[in-house]
Amino acid sequence: MKSYVTAENIIDKTASWLSQIAPFNTHKMSLKLDRAGLLVIDMQKFFLDPHSPTFTAGGPAVLPSIKALIKNFRTANRPVIYTKHVHHPDFIDAGIMKWWWEGACLEGSPESEIANEIAPLANEKTILKHRYSAFYNTDLETILRCLKIEDLVITGIMTNMCCESTARDAYYRDYRVFFPADATGSINEEMHLASLLNLAFGFAFVTTVNDIIKQL
Repeated sequence: MKSYVTAENIIDKTASWLSQIAPFNTHKMSLKLDRAGLLVIDMQKFFLDPHSPTFTAGGPAVLPSIKALIKNFRTANRPVIYTKHVHHPDFIDAGIMKWWWEGACLEGSPESEIANEIAPLANEKTILKHRYSAFYNTDLETILRCLKIEDLVITGIMTNMCCESTARDAYYRDYRVFFPADATGSINEEMHLASLLNLAFGFAFVTTVNDIIKQL
């Protein structure tokens, strides 16, 4: 599958996306550094492998952007939290998702692991989830509360699935959501842009990696 975005053209693409959603991306916010946390959603080998049935074409393009954010959050001594979307080998936790999707990422499998170049450190939390939102039946909210996080930067894949679902759930819980357009990826540009528009309209400040890094 040919990607709608690459690491080489992502800056120009992002500028175009932000221009298109600008009339609705009006809730500009500045990051509160002492209350900020980075969430890296489902950047697993299962979704980044071109041979996988659920390959996310925009995933490889945003890897360098996410890597840069992780580095800067760590340097600023701010939390980096990861999620992995996985299912039990017997699918006892899959429900309708087993019917809905071709293939599944099995818990404990090599392909369920986070991409090597952005792998979690030993002291960083990884949330295991079985549905799109990272809040649904997980301990993410407890972790954020204990870390006193108020500003949540959401990155990862897919823009229009797990990232958007998590952003909406974060907003419902009164977190201020920062959504870098160049640090989330989907399977095509239409879905990616639609999510950016929806989130800007009602749930998040859609921004860029560089803008966030400048505030760290």
